[in-house]
Amino acid sequence: MSRIAKLAFLGDINGAPGKAVVERCLPALRERWAPDVVVANAENARNGSGLTPELYRAFRGMGIDAITLGDHVFRDTKVVPLLENPEEPVARPANLSARSPGKRWTRIPAAGSRTRDIYVVTVLGRIFFPLPANDPFAAIDEVLGAIPERRPIVVVEAHMEATSEKAAMGAWCDGRAALVVGSHTHVPTADARILRKGTGFITDVGMCGPYDSVIGRDTDAVVRHMTSALPVHYEMGQGDPRLCGVFVEISEDTGLANRIERIELT
Repeated sequence: MSRIAKLAFLGDINGAPGKAVVERCLPALRERWAPDVVVANAENARNGSGLTPELYRAFRGMGIDAITLGDHVFRDTKVVPLLENPEEPVARPANLSARSPGKRWTRIPAAGSRTRDIYVVTVLGRIFFPLPANDPFAAIDEVLGAIPERRPIVVVEAHMEATSEKAAMGAWCDGRAALVVGSHTHVPTADARILRKGTGFITDVGMCGPYDSVIGRDTDAVVRHMTSALPVHYEMGQGDPRLCGVFVEISEDTGLANRIERIELT
């Protein structure tokens, strides 16, 4: 019988409310789904934009095995040494300029009953996207070609604005990755499924943060700006904090998904 690797991927941790709900809900997540590995996007952890070394260590202390980042990767440049350290499980998006500092992917070593490493890679979208990036499809091919295993277990984060681009990335990786998970838009979608060649996919995992908000920011401030065009400082929202993500069971024999399920905890 094939060994099964169980992985939970948490959506963008948004500010202090996101950190608090992750810390509070992780024990319930572990009890219900019993993941071997937990991965989380933390690019919004620093008050909605960026990641600090202190927050990185806090998430690692909670038992999160690897951290991903998106278009806010360099908002706090103090994380650059962590990105460049091969021992730290945090990486920049793979399709940034070759001159950008940091690792292009993260390896989570085999541990416990899990006999295989897991590789995690993030790519940025190019449709309606604020940060210029190279071709994400070509970047995935480059990373898959560079991973030193014949059939690696790979998790791809499609940090993108357009749902069509995320769906296309799922199709591009189908049969070559265990999971393609969309992020960035902070709104969970209801389409978690296994694609025809065995890759788990969801268009967006949502965020870990305050859902009584406009994608994490204070509702009144956002509406004031959108209805007046005046510059407004966006504070974090606070109400209705939720942990959102996805759980996937992966065959260690095939490196593909056997099961996928949305996670939403309050």
